[in-house]
Amino acid sequence: MSNAITARGVKLVERVLHSRTLTRAPIWVYRAGLGFVFGSRMLMLEHIGRRTGATRYVVLEVIDHPDPDSYIVASGFGTRAQWFKNVQANPQVKISAGGRRSVPAEARHLTTAEADAALQSYIARHPGAWSALKPAIESTLGESVSEHDTTLPMVLFSLR
Repeated sequence: MSNAITARGVKLVERVLHSRTLTRAPIWVYRAGLGFVFGSRMLMLEHIGRRTGATRYVVLEVIDHPDPDSYIVASGFGTRAQWFKNVQANPQVKISAGGRRSVPAEARHLTTAEADAALQSYIARHPGAWSALKPAIESTLGESVSEHDTTLPMVLFSLR
């Protein structure tokens, strides 16, 4: 029975991740100045489209907050995520998190060793969330995710 629940849970998470309306809803919360309701577990990333030059927004889960001025996020869709491609092309971004609104930051892709450490730390702090999210992330990535030599791309945002 627990496998059926897990399979249904994974399907639900996958549907949510692929629903533009549901994934974009938190953006309106941040734009209304209410991002603090997500605490430090989420952030809104304001970035520039690499082709259009237009301002883009996405809300991402923070997997680590190593110091007050930095946030680490993982790209659950791998290197094909549009926000990931955009910050690779232009690492100058803005972050809204907690009580902070639209603070300039710089993005940096983590090395495999840094990503391993961040993922291991996340798993230690949130084992239940990881066990629920891991199958969905593996499904969207199309490959297994390991906490050693992880292929899950991660980005460090350092506030300026």
